[in-house]
Amino acid sequence: MDRDQIEKMTRDYQVMQEQLQSLAIQKEQFSGQKEELKEAMSELEKAAGKIYVAIGGVMVEQKKDEAVKSVKERQETLDMRLSIITKQLDDLSKKEKSLREEITTVLKDMKQ
Repeated sequence: MDRDQIEKMTRDYQVMQEQLQSLAIQKEQFSGQKEELKEAMSELEKAAGKIYVAIGGVMVEQKKDEAVKSVKERQETLDMRLSIITKQLDDLSKKEKSLREEITTVLKDMKQ
């Protein structure tokens, strides 16, 4: 294997590392949003009076069942996004590990 091929593998590895970091950040953000929605749902279930939701910078009254439905829909969307991101992370982690092992093997062979 020549030097250009090794450099390309190294660049590919660096790109994978950046992609993994980006996906991990997205997963963390979605997980945080999911926790916020979980807390919102908990508060909605306890609510007995009027319900208000923030739309932009305005508070608007909303029926409890509509608010619950809205939160559930957002939870489902986040669950789906988290599932997709988790799968992408798993797949990319496997590729990254394989490429790392290949680079290590090639570099060891070059030293001999």
